[in-house]
Amino acid sequence: METRDPAIMTARNSNVLNESETQVKPALKVFIANPRGFCAGVDRAIQIVERALDKFGAPVYVRHEIVHNRYVVESLERRGAVFVDELDEVPGDVPVVFSAHGVPKSVPAEAERRNLLYVDATCPLVSKVHREAERHHRMGHEIILIGHAGHPEVIGTMGQLPDGSISLVETVKDAEVFEPRTENTLVFITQTTLSVDDTAEIVAALRHRFPEIEAPRKEDICYATTNRQQAVKAIAADCDLVLVIGAPNSSNSLRLVEVARRSGARAQLVQRAADIEWAWFDGVKALGITAGASAPEVLVEEVLDACRERFDVTMEHVMTVTEDVSFKLPPVLNN
Repeated sequence: METRDPAIMTARNSNVLNESETQVKPALKVFIANPRGFCAGVDRAIQIVERALDKFGAPVYVRHEIVHNRYVVESLERRGAVFVDELDEVPGDVPVVFSAHGVPKSVPAEAERRNLLYVDATCPLVSKVHREAERHHRMGHEIILIGHAGHPEVIGTMGQLPDGSISLVETVKDAEVFEPRTENTLVFITQTTLSVDDTAEIVAALRHRFPEIEAPRKEDICYATTNRQQAVKAIAADCDLVLVIGAPNSSNSLRLVEVARRSGARAQLVQRAADIEWAWFDGVKALGITAGASAPEVLVEEVLDACRERFDVTMEHVMTVTEDVSFKLPPVLNN
């Protein structure tokens, strides 16, 4: 029989009230940066692998990660893509796709020597830098590449020309000690995914020493990199913490973390919601969220859902520019 003792009933009601009070979620204002996530080059590269799987059937081999994002890579693996480091891992009877970051000329040359069917998913804006390098080389110019040593895009760009044709400059200090090897016209090109501000400082150092140095006809840092950095700047001042969704080997994602920190916010890179350390949120009332150019929107939603489980979330979308860029797929994939 259920008791009706007033003292016990009062205690029970008090417990219910206390439980309700402990379940109240702290408020969290979330600023969502726009644009964020996939750029046209990444979207094209993923479509190339998907279209190749549709046309040729599984397996389709891919040299290196098609883009720097494990979620994307694993999704394509489930469809039948096989990711390898080098062409000697590719059987002779299957197609192979080159990643969006670009490859040295030696890679397609090897594929042709082995009679491999290959599809080049290099971002057209990276290819534009490759053509710039070739043009300068034909004109006898001495070329400086501003970029990060070891990054696939840098390896691919330097590999468009014979060894020693391009000098790599990574920092302002590098620019201050660089010595030209020739009396030829000095030019610079850049990796497409650099920090806009850092690159401007390096260029200023080069121009201080070499006032006649020739710049790219059109900015090499791609529209998506620039737009995402501007969007982070637009939200960072209002945020206690900024989460950048992206891979640790993604240059453009790492630059977004740096931009947020330069703008006065604490910032952390996470690949997905499981990477979040909730201790970061101590004292946080305003959170910024963005995503690198190779991070799909589903991972943004995953992070937002994780925040909603712990906080009373209100969101504000901050739009700095609307993007409408798209690139055509290679003709070999047309039906």
